[in-house]
Amino acid sequence: MTTLDYVSNKVDLDRFREVQRLAYRGAEHVASRLEPGVTERMAAAALRRWLERHGVDDWFHVPFAWFGERTAFRRFRFPTQFLPTNTRLADGMPYVLDAAPVVDGYVADIGLSGRLGSNPVWDRLDRDLSVHRSAILDLVRQRRTFSDIYRAVDDLIARQGNTNRHQVYPGRVIGHQLTRIRLGGPRFVVLDSFGVRTLRTIGRELFKERLEGRSPLWAGGAASAHPPTPGLWAVEPHLGTEGDSVGAKFEEVMVVTADDAFWLDDDLPHVHRWRRA
Repeated sequence: MTTLDYVSNKVDLDRFREVQRLAYRGAEHVASRLEPGVTERMAAAALRRWLERHGVDDWFHVPFAWFGERTAFRRFRFPTQFLPTNTRLADGMPYVLDAAPVVDGYVADIGLSGRLGSNPVWDRLDRDLSVHRSAILDLVRQRRTFSDIYRAVDDLIARQGNTNRHQVYPGRVIGHQLTRIRLGGPRFVVLDSFGVRTLRTIGRELFKERLEGRSPLWAGGAASAHPPTPGLWAVEPHLGTEGDSVGAKFEEVMVVTADDAFWLDDDLPHVHRWRRA
């Protein structure tokens, strides 16, 4: 089955949607139990346990948790700094929970942002973040190149008085392509936070997309200077405040067709929060 087949197959889309909802339920469960003194490692481990108890049978990448200024990747220079640490949550601190589970080869990649107690700075940043969901979708529907969209998001972030923190991710990506993992190999075997089957799949997709003059990684460089590729894309705009003391993101799946695009699901925590606001 090709990537385009996924976006025209309702059964497959339903399965991807189910996994995404499962991932968000797990993140909300863990978030509801966060309290002062909990460490990033404890939160990430709790999310991993919950998801594996509820049917996850492999990992695109294992759960991450970031607290405080680490939600904005402040002073991150090396990939190992993304790993959960013993940083402890305190009242008023922002947090981000990020997980990418696999169920029967179907993948989700989600990011849940919040704060423990009151944090007006985070509230303002979250309001700014809400604009990006519709803005990115509109630009994809206009068939702007991925690199153009990346720069347009940069411009919007700057106008809001914020900083681009997804540029700190490996590859400086704002998104990446998802496909069903069909390659064999051991499950629950993780190398540098990524499942072994995932790494094999990513390698195959990189090779295939390069042959077509495209990239499965959505960034701002020449490799992304092409119209949106039909398929499933995990999109993760990540904003920081000036000085990068607070960060907020969302991550969810966008479906791109040959002539349109839509979010895989609107029944998500951040969507409901923004509608209430």
